[in-house]
Amino acid sequence: MIDDAAVLVRTYFETGTLPGLPQGHFIGGHYAAGSDGEMLESFDPGSARAFASFSAGKGEDVFRAVEAAEKGLAVWRDTTPAERCRILNRAAILIRERAGYLSVLEALDSGKTLDEARGDVRSCARLFEYYAGAADKLEGRSIPLGPGLSCWTEREPVGVTAQIIPWNYPTSTFARGVAPALAAGCAVVAKPAETTPFTALVLAGWLAEAGVPAGVVNVVTGLGADAGAALVRHPAIAHITFTGSVRTGVDVMQVAAPNVTRLTLELGGKSPLVALADSDVDKVVDGALWAIFSNAGQICSAGSRLVIDRKIHAEVLEKLIGKARALRLGHGLKGPDVGALNSQAHLERVHAHVQAARRRGLSILTGGKPATDEQTGTGWFFEPTIIDGLPCDDPAVQEEIFGPVLAVQIVDGEEEAVAVANGTEFGLVAGIYTGDISKALRLARAIDAGQITINDYWAGGVEVPFGGNRKSGFGREKGLEGIEAYARTKAITIRH
Repeated sequence: MIDDAAVLVRTYFETGTLPGLPQGHFIGGHYAAGSDGEMLESFDPGSARAFASFSAGKGEDVFRAVEAAEKGLAVWRDTTPAERCRILNRAAILIRERAGYLSVLEALDSGKTLDEARGDVRSCARLFEYYAGAADKLEGRSIPLGPGLSCWTEREPVGVTAQIIPWNYPTSTFARGVAPALAAGCAVVAKPAETTPFTALVLAGWLAEAGVPAGVVNVVTGLGADAGAALVRHPAIAHITFTGSVRTGVDVMQVAAPNVTRLTLELGGKSPLVALADSDVDKVVDGALWAIFSNAGQICSAGSRLVIDRKIHAEVLEKLIGKARALRLGHGLKGPDVGALNSQAHLERVHAHVQAARRRGLSILTGGKPATDEQTGTGWFFEPTIIDGLPCDDPAVQEEIFGPVLAVQIVDGEEEAVAVANGTEFGLVAGIYTGDISKALRLARAIDAGQITINDYWAGGVEVPFGGNRKSGFGREKGLEGIEAYARTKAITIRH
């Protein structure tokens, strides 16, 4: 396998594809053709052209994968925690050794920049490493019931789990769910998004190389209506981890309800970056810039609302507009500041949101239009966009646009900042900028979100639990909390 990123980038632009792309689903420890042979095309968002094809999975493929997972579970759940630890650590080493290939594939499949993809691959490796260290620490406890009784709890794997992987972070989100599931002794059937199928397939093969037994990790590609729906309704699935939209998350809950299947749902957000009057203006500008324009704004936890005190509004916006206009758009493999949106359909959705804001008479300070790669005139890009002075009830404040579009809300003082920050149905992340630690802690407690950062919007990492409140979903991923979804508690009591 070629792992030199520069060589791979050159190869892609010369041939229009990458070497070594998997064929078929990954079921029972090997790549297998789909049940009916139907194929789908995978597009490079930076050029708007297909670069490969993959299997269009159906219910029969899902049934095969779940059957393989049940067989794999019987082996994996009885593998000692220490051995699971060793295998997951070997997986982390393989990912680091082959980071060049996975990074180029991630950038090509998703549209993001190669630098962003490299960061995702580092997170992927770290997730397997982190949960390797947790595999032998799922401990029970002793419960004192008095003389003649002994009672304790044991932690056991929940069973076969379904992982529904989103298109915005396919590599790191795969690891975020699969690594703790494997550490707990569970088996996995993963269904990646139909626009980003390849990194999950590659990682499944690498996990097998690292020593994960056949059937423990399976990947079925295809459309959500076909493969995804069949997976979430399968009665043998013990837990579903889903990342995506609120609407689809509700559908997943309804489909899974008859089987009383456990769920972890991460359903996005409309996260505020709150900047009080005593903030460091330059830190606010840099924080706001990358809170919304990283990955072209296609981040569930993006700081898509700037809630800013009137006293610093003009100064911050002047600097922020200048930096936003200076950002270079382009194909992710060519070293731009901002990459492409993931699909033509998504580009149209983002554009429709901004057009509607323009029709409502809102102040669009910069951006607001689709764009293309300057060198080729192709690709699905959208200009970094800032909309100013938004009221709390405006759709650009209340709805998740999921693109490089920043909604600016002006407030007067701390109390109004809290009210505005809490003024949507979401509660995923919030960033707070202030020079006063007492104010920061007051706001951190008052703002309803699953994760709060202070004076650095992207502070945190693999070790920090992540997840939302309200319509941002429920359950937590990452951190030690991330393994809890995949372990259940059994109490055992003896009278003697």
